[in-house]
Amino acid sequence: MQQTTISARAWLLMLALALIWGGSFPSNRLALVEVGVLTTVAFRLLVGALLMWGVVWLRGIALPRGARIWAGFALLGLLGNALPFTLIVWGQTRIDSGLAAVLNAATAILGVAVAAAVFRDERLGLRRGLGVLLGFAGIAVAIGIGALARFDPGSAGQLAILGAALSYALTGAFGRVLTRDMPPELASAGMLSAASVVMVPAALVLEGLPPLQLAPATWGALFYLSAIATAGAYVIYYRVMQMAGAGNLSLVTLLVAPVAIVLGAVMFHETLPPRAYLGFALLASGLIVIDGRALARLRGPQKGRDPPARRG
Repeated sequence: MQQTTISARAWLLMLALALIWGGSFPSNRLALVEVGVLTTVAFRLLVGALLMWGVVWLRGIALPRGARIWAGFALLGLLGNALPFTLIVWGQTRIDSGLAAVLNAATAILGVAVAAAVFRDERLGLRRGLGVLLGFAGIAVAIGIGALARFDPGSAGQLAILGAALSYALTGAFGRVLTRDMPPELASAGMLSAASVVMVPAALVLEGLPPLQLAPATWGALFYLSAIATAGAYVIYYRVMQMAGAGNLSLVTLLVAPVAIVLGAVMFHETLPPRAYLGFALLASGLIVIDGRALARLRGPQKGRDPPARRG
């Protein structure tokens, strides 16, 4: 069976998704100044779900019937939203953002590995494997090798980020099966609702009613997380999954970390070290290797193949 490829349109959507999700790291940092971990996650999920159901209603999308579909939403909501969102936000209270971004990028490696084990058309070939490793090396260089050197298996914060990465990887594989031939708006609304059913009561019980007197920056961060980084992003997420496959989609996490670095430098006046530019170059090289089309052009036409027929 032919391996799923990444079209130019899918790459553009993945870039947009990376830009959006890259902004979630500084947004989490802003929100946590005044709001608890569970409340931040619950707000993001609940508002995101409400927005997505509004889109479903406006577009006249029929609601699915059958316990299997709703059970699938529950699984995706827990694995793809409630668990990883909580682990990442909680982990960011205990480790620096640079190391969190590096560990979160493990989603790309885990996602490709999981998809390769499950789907025949997403086999892990040598080229794709080398491309993923090259991209991960680029992120490591951009953040700084010192950040990786501080990895401690006993650190709960670091293990939390890795747990979120594994959760995202599993979600990619399950999502491709459960949301096949389903409008992405409906898939997003269903999984966000299932996650909200779990996280909203948990936040109210453990953290109480959230304060209403919040700084404008905090409100802005919360609405960005819910409306853009959740509702809007998951429409793109499922569309790319249908276009490029679960393993290819997980590669978007390789682009998220550099975006988060740049936004941190702009928003929090962090100095971007020269090694970051070398990391970006390695990351771009990894993506070129994974895509393969540029390498094919460099090799030229393969022998034994007829040239394409001229049209007209």
